[in-house]
Order: sequence, then C-alpha cells, then structure tokens
Amino acid sequence: MSDLPLDQVRTLLAVVDEGTFDAAAAALRVTPSAVSQRVKALEQRTGRVLLLRTKPVRPTESGTQVVRFARQLAQLDRDLRAGLGVPGESARLPVAVNADSLATWLLPALARVPDVYFDLHREDESHTASLLREGRVMAAVTSSPEPVTGCSVRPLGRFRYLPVAAPDFAARWLAGPLRQCVADAPVVVFDRRDELQDRFVRGLTKRSASDRRHHVPSSEAFLAAIVAGMGWGLAPTIQAEPRIAAGELVVLTDRVLDVPLFWQQWKLDSPALSATAEAVFAAARACFRSRV
Repeated sequence: MSDLPLDQVRTLLAVVDEGTFDAAAAALRVTPSAVSQRVKALEQRTGRVLLLRTKPVRPTESGTQVVRFARQLAQLDRDLRAGLGVPGESARLPVAVNADSLATWLLPALARVPDVYFDLHREDESHTASLLREGRVMAAVTSSPEPVTGCSVRPLGRFRYLPVAAPDFAARWLAGPLRQCVADAPVVVFDRRDELQDRFVRGLTKRSASDRRHHVPSSEAFLAAIVAGMGWGLAPTIQAEPRIAAGELVVLTDRVLDVPLFWQQWKLDSPALSATAEAVFAAARACFRSRV
C-alpha cells in the first residue's frame, strides 16, 4: 500500500467527525461529490471498506485505524502551526470524560491549560476508553486500567460516592435496616449504563437496585432529583457534602463506593496533550487526596 494522500485522509476524518458526507463537505468547503470521491479513492487505495454508510456514518475496524492516523496528523499539524505562531492557529484536543468528573473537578483543570481548545465527549467512565479505541478522542478519563493500543495509562485516584437520600424519603422508604429495604426503594440512576447503584445494593443484599428507578442523565439534575425525594442514589462526595451540611441530604450508611479513575492518552509527542495531562494530574491529586 503506497503512501496515503493527505487530502483523502483528512476528508475521511471530516466525514467521521461531522457524521455525514454533506456536513463534511460543508466543513471542508467542497462539494459532497468531491467528499464521496475522495473516500472511495481512499478505500480503493487501502483495499478496504473504511466507512459504514449509516446516519451518522461509522468507521469500520480498518477505518478506525485510518481515523486514528488522521487525527494524529491533524494534531501534530495544529501543534506545529501554533508553535510557529501562525495567526488564527490554536491547539484543539478531543477528550472523553465521565459526567461526574465533568461536573466537579475537571473543568477547572482544563481552564488552566493556555491556548488549547477542548472538544469534550461525555460518556460513562467504563465506556470512555472505547472512544480512544475508535480514534474519536486523544485522551480520556476512564475506569479502565488496561491501556488501549497506542496509549499510555496512569492512575488519577479514587472517586468516592456516598449513598444519600432526602430526609423525608429516608424516613419513608429506608427506616429499617438498609440491607432489608434498599433493594425495594425507588432509586435515581444516571442512565441505562449506570451500574453504580446496582453494584452498591448487590454488595449489601446480592440483589440489584429496585426496578422503580428514575433515569436522570445530568450530574447536577441527578443530585437535584435525590434532594427532591424522587429516590436514593450514589452522589459524588464533592457534590453531596454541601447538601448534607445544609440538611437537604442524609448519608444512609458509612459504606461508600470508590471508583478508580485513570487517565489514558495517545503516545504522541504533543505539547497540548502534555500540558493537559499535567493540569489534569495536579487537579486530581488535590481533589481526591482531600476527599478519599
């Protein structure tokens, strides 16, 4: 296989990022026909189907490898231009992060990274590594200690969750021994991938949390739903402590749930990536050391 034409590689990346051929054409300021021709030419050159023509499009396994290559090239090009002081050029970094980190400690860390613009992808911490694998992001906060191929991994710390409920809800649903009543009490979960509450209950009773559950896919609204008495749930310590101090929440037991978090990033010599990692580790050390 000969060298891949850069315009074709960049076009494939644009299609994956934008989701459709038409949107990629608009982003690249070319016609949809030109986008289609470039992708077909790249597939012919590689001898592989690179895209599934769904809506949005999805890269195949081979396409994922080309997308990773394209994103690395794009980052190195941006780093070079930014380093040379080219007007209008700045570093951009796609990062995957779980909702609770995004709502608590991560944004202040990213705000301290100068001249880097972030494209944040929110995903459950147990699934953020898949975005690295697909080449959609260059770094991720993840619960997986196993490095994705081509990535390095370092521990951030343990993110602690407290089992909490509104006082009136606890008095109504959880007045008896917790192991006897928690599995039947209404519960708040983040989304259908959120297994924290089920893991907590199984640790007490070997059952799962109740089927009477509210799905609230926002870290802030999740906590608000618990405060409102919709159900009990596991809330990050950093978010729950002020509510507990105000008497809006009570802790159900001294049994907590700690989720180990890791930082995975591409093995790429990128100043933007290095500066981001340094800021993230500093923030994680301060946040987790004071609360775990």
